[in-house]
Amino acid sequence: MKFNYRIVVFAAAIFFGLFFSAPSLLQTQDGKKIALGLDLQGGLHMLLGVKTEEAVKSRIKSIAASIKYFTEKKDILVDGLSFDENGISFTLLDKDDVKTLKSFLHEIQGAVVVVVGENISLSLTNEEIARTKEQAISQAIETIRNRLDQFGLAEPIVARQGEEKILVQLAGIKTAEDEQRARELISRAAKLELMAVDEDRAARVGNMSASDAAAYGDVILEDVANPSIKHLVREIPVLDGGMLTDASVGFDQNNRPLITFKLNAEGAQIFGDFTAKSVGKRLAVVLDGKVYSAPVINERIGGGSGQISGNYTVLEAKDLAIALRSGSLMAPIYVMEKRSVGPSLGADSIKASMIALLGGFGLVVVFMVVYYRAAGVIANIALFANILLIIAVMSLFGATLTLPGMAGIVLTIGMAVDANVIISERIRELLRHGVSMHKAIEDGYSNAMRAILDANITTLIAAVVLYAYGTGAIKGFAITISIGILASMLTAILGTHGIYQMLEEKMKKSKNNLLWFGIKG
Repeated sequence: MKFNYRIVVFAAAIFFGLFFSAPSLLQTQDGKKIALGLDLQGGLHMLLGVKTEEAVKSRIKSIAASIKYFTEKKDILVDGLSFDENGISFTLLDKDDVKTLKSFLHEIQGAVVVVVGENISLSLTNEEIARTKEQAISQAIETIRNRLDQFGLAEPIVARQGEEKILVQLAGIKTAEDEQRARELISRAAKLELMAVDEDRAARVGNMSASDAAAYGDVILEDVANPSIKHLVREIPVLDGGMLTDASVGFDQNNRPLITFKLNAEGAQIFGDFTAKSVGKRLAVVLDGKVYSAPVINERIGGGSGQISGNYTVLEAKDLAIALRSGSLMAPIYVMEKRSVGPSLGADSIKASMIALLGGFGLVVVFMVVYYRAAGVIANIALFANILLIIAVMSLFGATLTLPGMAGIVLTIGMAVDANVIISERIRELLRHGVSMHKAIEDGYSNAMRAILDANITTLIAAVVLYAYGTGAIKGFAITISIGILASMLTAILGTHGIYQMLEEKMKKSKNNLLWFGIKG
């Protein structure tokens, strides 16, 4: 036997495949393993819609809050500051402040400012509205993904589908309780606002309608613990959750869970300034449109931190903290389509896939041995190494295996052995013409290489396109095909060539072409 660099590389590839595929094949506690997709282990599939028009309203509301803070900080007197989905309007009480305020307003991205005397209005350009809607969708995808990562689910799929839809696939959701938690975590806006209570009219809130409150620039909100209790608060918030930097679960003196939050430097400054001038008044902590608490401000609150107390469990507090940490949604989302895949259906899929995989592998192995004899055994060794490499690479990168991915592995078996069929046929053809064993092997690989490369490269290009433009399941298929093609180039070409070179002297001495390649003579 004669060792060569090809056989060394091939042996290293087999060792690599065995080492990194072992955790997945043996399901050991340690080591990186392949994660099973939704269709193999069961879970939740949802198609979500995004109400992008609400993001535009939220953007206008945020601008209104900035204007309010700026005018108060600069002692600029304004009257009738109000907003709707079309824009913001107010009146300056001192026309000498027009220049200062215009300078501030023109710094707002995408704003169209119209000044008529002391009356000022602000709206957003069509381009800014489109940008805000687009940002709302992108932000929703990123926020949902962050929340699910912190929820503890492995490999959640969150991807855009169409113009304003989001596809969410959660593998491993086993119970109805887990499904409900995941759905609430995904759909929760987690919009935190600190809003001043209208102390002058708060006592009359029970006799006021929404339109009555709007006439004073107020809004009526329910109490989270008792919906029959109403709070009258200023519609323009003191600050919102966009200035939140952290949220975590804490406990009060009675060991009841609460949420502690921290604000960034700008939020801390606004919070400190507001509490300093509002001693004796109430500040409502509002989350998703409901008042969680409305404590009286006893002194200036510095440090930019606060608490959200409520009647919830530790698990609910944990999920709420996750939602707040990962950021509020710019626009509400709603479920357009939902379906659950049971673990038993996933188990059936795995069983059917394994039957196809082992059946296909077994038939190929038997055919290669019967038809090509020793050359078929060598091809089967390369095929086995190819499968190990696919599993090892997917395990190493923590890839998710889906049903189409399993189909890709089955297809890869046929593609991998196809290269050895072409090579073996070229060698058999040359041997029939009386060419020496050494020349038949070398020329056989040389002549087969162009056809093998053409087939593999074109398939690889198709796989790359599928990955670039496909969604979850299609990407899984493309990944397994791509890994399989690259692995087969190593095993079916380099590896088998090295084995032939190692056994060449023995093949020459035996002069038994029937034993080695399945042909007489």
